[in-house]
Amino acid sequence: MPDSVTLSHVAREAGVSPSTVSRVINGTARVAPEKERAVYEAIRRLGYRPNLFAQGLARGKSMSVGVMTQDVASPYYSEVIKGIEQGLDGSPYYPIFASGHWRPDTEREAFKVLSGRKIDALIVMGGLLPDAELLEMAAHLPTVVIGRVVPGLERDCLYADQVQGAYEATRHLIELGHRRIAHIAGPLYQQDARERLEGYRRALTDANLNFDPRLVVEGDYHEPSGLMAVEALLSRGALFTAIFSSNDQMAYGARLALYRRGIQVPGEISLVGFDDVPISSYTTPPLTTVAQPTLEFGREAAKAILAKLEGRPYTLPLLANRLIIRESTALLRQGVR
Repeated sequence: MPDSVTLSHVAREAGVSPSTVSRVINGTARVAPEKERAVYEAIRRLGYRPNLFAQGLARGKSMSVGVMTQDVASPYYSEVIKGIEQGLDGSPYYPIFASGHWRPDTEREAFKVLSGRKIDALIVMGGLLPDAELLEMAAHLPTVVIGRVVPGLERDCLYADQVQGAYEATRHLIELGHRRIAHIAGPLYQQDARERLEGYRRALTDANLNFDPRLVVEGDYHEPSGLMAVEALLSRGALFTAIFSSNDQMAYGARLALYRRGIQVPGEISLVGFDDVPISSYTTPPLTTVAQPTLEFGREAAKAILAKLEGRPYTLPLLANRLIIRESTALLRQGVR
């Protein structure tokens, strides 16, 4: 079994000394190319797994990358996490996760936990920590930020245009003939929720449609708040033929509320979400949504961190959201609502 294979086994297989194998694995000294190839071939054949902890001690590193997320149970964050794991796969580094739960005090505690593990680098996903504190972190650790732009750290931030994504979602509904479009906003203390509301408003303005604050209900990015938002709209007698939800999870709640009222989607109400989490293509009906490059966020952040740790240049790519049209939106039917 690979777990029982030792460095000495690799040395015998490669026809070199154990110290040569150690130098190749730890990169502590130059080794002749033919010997290096023989060691790597022996590692591959035997399935040898180096002791990363001991390897890290030899290098003065923990061989770990701290990841500050907000909610590991969130479908959005779980996809980004998957991308980080994929990006680190094959490297000697492993991720350590801690959740901030969208509270600055909890985020600080999460960072303390990660720092206590002597992490070698840091990936920050969203959050509410002040920019100055993130800049301070980045001054001491290789850092990449996902989902927000930190002034002074722009080259190390991965971000897709939330305003444009929301604009495209709302414009799609307008092009289908909808004029009374409700918006279930995310929690407006978060930057991305405010930007999606802004994109919604801009699309209305560009189509010469009035913004009606009575058609906007603030949720919290979880399914129950989407359900309650629709109940609030219907109970106040709001007239609308479409809903743009600031994320997919709230769109699921909205769909349930409409179903319970006997309101057909998309026959009577068209529905658009945001994020394109994996389940959205399997809802009834499949959800039209704005796809965020979640896996790419994670992969590119991991690649950038590895480049920083290895002293290599790396430029983060510009990533874009895109509208995915499925079966939850349709042309406005005359006489509906």
